[in-house]
Amino acid sequence: MTILIGLLAILVLVALTQLVRVFEISGKLRGNNQDKVEYGENKFRGFSWLIFGAAYFGFFAYLVYAYGPHMLPESASEHGVTVDTLLNFNFLIITIAFVITHVLLFYFASKYYWSPNRKAEFITHNNKLELIWTTFPAIILAIIIIYGLSTWNEMTKPAGEDAVVIELYSKQFDWTARYAGKDKKLGASDINFINTTNPLGLITPETIQERIAEVEGEITKLQEEIANSPKGGIKEKNLTDKFEFKKRQLGKLYAFDRKNTVDQYASADDDKIVKVEFYIPVNRQVDFRFRSQDVIHSAYMPHFRAQMNTVPGTPTSFQFTPTITSKEMKLKTGNPDFEYILLCNKICGAAHYNMQMNIIVVSEAEYEQWLSEQKTFTSVETAENRKTSFTNNSLAEKN
Repeated sequence: MTILIGLLAILVLVALTQLVRVFEISGKLRGNNQDKVEYGENKFRGFSWLIFGAAYFGFFAYLVYAYGPHMLPESASEHGVTVDTLLNFNFLIITIAFVITHVLLFYFASKYYWSPNRKAEFITHNNKLELIWTTFPAIILAIIIIYGLSTWNEMTKPAGEDAVVIELYSKQFDWTARYAGKDKKLGASDINFINTTNPLGLITPETIQERIAEVEGEITKLQEEIANSPKGGIKEKNLTDKFEFKKRQLGKLYAFDRKNTVDQYASADDDKIVKVEFYIPVNRQVDFRFRSQDVIHSAYMPHFRAQMNTVPGTPTSFQFTPTITSKEMKLKTGNPDFEYILLCNKICGAAHYNMQMNIIVVSEAEYEQWLSEQKTFTSVETAENRKTSFTNNSLAEKN
């Protein structure tokens, strides 16, 4: 069927080609010279280009007027104002270049239509023109690049010592926010510590011992399964590979245990982990740290003009200072349901569209009050929940 359709398409193309040739030959036989250029028709086409150019720019002006105000929401961060100014500067340069080139296009198309009294001039080279269209764009591009780089460097400079430190941890398809405790330091983490009770892989003296016991239990279970599995089969090979992997993982955990001094892994004890929404204080710098568990995600906060990729194995960071509280923005927008939002701006999988988290901007006092109500990673309630969950998992494995 595919071959027949291909052959049919070729036959149709050949038939159309022959039909065009028939029309050309019949036209010449009737004295209608298709190659003859009519002065009147060309003059009309030249005038039509002016009409089309006027309509073209009129439509462009309408689009700018109708949709320009809806391009970006109001900036709610200090650097966001600078970013918007940079964007508008680039739009201005692009618009000027667009208008100049298209005015010349329509002008030349309308003025230099074919005329029997005009002869085209053949120019092989013009040093002055070469200099103009090489030097002038180079200067404009240099201005854009220098302006853009200076703005980027200002945006990505290290955060101050008084900044609020927050880690945004991404995985398919979820965000988790972690706040540094009173020490203003985010605790250490490692992928080998990730399990159902410690999804961020935080390292504390307690999680080291828990994880060692858990992996030791997994190794014992694997040994039993290998002993009872058919010899020489695929199942035995898969179990053996998993067993070797767990042994290597246990060796890494023992290395963490050997380095476990009094203060080595104490920073994570007072870290606070929140879901669904997180708070930040207005007019205070926020230092965001980003990690990813699985694939590349992108932390995108459009109202703050902030975006940073979250890359597995490569921590990234970004800082900004919010300037408008959530309550103030609700009034500005006239939308009582308005919320700042954290999105993923990378297509990271099937549920990418649902990967989001609300951001609540409040006063300093409200922020401190909210933060004081959040439980620390090693608080009594959290520790008990983790201990119970770990015990249940161990019992389930033994059964």
